[in-house]
Amino acid sequence: MMNLRLIWSSAFVSLTRNKARTFLTTLGVIIGVLAVILLVSIGNGLKGLVTTQFASLGSNLLYIAPGELLNQSGGFSQSGPGQSKSKFNIADGATIAKIGDPITLVAPLIQSGAEIRYGTKKNNGTLTITTPEYAVMRNFTAAQGRFISASDNDGKRKVVVLGPKIKDKLFGSADAIGKEVTVSNIRFTVIGVLEAKAAGGFGGPDIDSFAYIPFETGRATLDYIAPQFFLAQISKDTEVARGKALITRALLRRLKADDFSVTDQSEILKTINTILSAVTGALTGIAAISLLVGGIGIMNIMLVSVAERTKEIGLRKALGATPNVIMVQFLIEAATLSSAGGIVGILLGIGISAIINQFVPATPSVGSVALAFFVSWMTGVIFGVVPARKAAQLSPIEALRYE
Repeated sequence: MMNLRLIWSSAFVSLTRNKARTFLTTLGVIIGVLAVILLVSIGNGLKGLVTTQFASLGSNLLYIAPGELLNQSGGFSQSGPGQSKSKFNIADGATIAKIGDPITLVAPLIQSGAEIRYGTKKNNGTLTITTPEYAVMRNFTAAQGRFISASDNDGKRKVVVLGPKIKDKLFGSADAIGKEVTVSNIRFTVIGVLEAKAAGGFGGPDIDSFAYIPFETGRATLDYIAPQFFLAQISKDTEVARGKALITRALLRRLKADDFSVTDQSEILKTINTILSAVTGALTGIAAISLLVGGIGIMNIMLVSVAERTKEIGLRKALGATPNVIMVQFLIEAATLSSAGGIVGILLGIGISAIINQFVPATPSVGSVALAFFVSWMTGVIFGVVPARKAAQLSPIEALRYE
């Protein structure tokens, strides 16, 4: 019967005999596990960030956009709002608003890039032309001043509300309220500065770099005729599907089905998370190649160890050690090497993730840590089989004669 305690002790002595070689053997596993945990952590962090940002920008919202926003496979359409010409008009907004319950608010929307100047300073941001309802739907709060009002819109006043990043770049710590800025060569008076939303990272729109002017002002002074989009708010999340159906039915009285799309935030969020998951999975797969390299390193070192310890194996067999005992010892050594590398990699991954989290969202998951350890352990077992079988199959007489 095998004495596992004695086998473990013998394996530990063999591994600690050459500490430098043991460390270098585990290095590949350490790097592989570390890379996997970091990439999964960053992927999880980005998903959490996107979800939080969507929640901060309003709930139960429907985007009525020209063309197809999302394609049938769940990705963003190539002929979506950025590519399709809007066929909306002002009356479409009134049509949506007349639906009533469950639609509580509707806002037209026009967006374009714009250079905003104050004196010699300038900022390239996004100009958003909309109505007061937009701020309510987006959960905007003014850090200074106020958002545009119904009287601003009806009176076509040349007023502007700045995102915090634009304000900081143009005015620094100075008060911006009441100052005049130039937007597309037209002077506007600053009436408000919004609180930071901390949104727009990783390829998304930077809400803090937006500026807002009244919709009717934009139509009168900047020659924007029709809205590009509409944003509608639904009374509660259980009514989102019904709201989509009612809006679609109402707009189909004038427009064709492929002229517009009605999309809710959950669909967009699902698509973004699917993309993030695919990217994270691909990068994690690439990082996992390091584990394969580490496993090959373990196999090579164990084969060298078998050659170096041939006489020892022959002596143990001559004293009664069975092939199974020899095989189990070498498997334990290989598994110990990979497990030790996995533990070190996990500790480093968690520690570095905590540091990265101060700058970029990075959230390690229990599942990824457990999976990383299991894979690292299995790497040692799988790549330890060949050296263990070779050691177990050695003839004791030939082993004792080995020079």
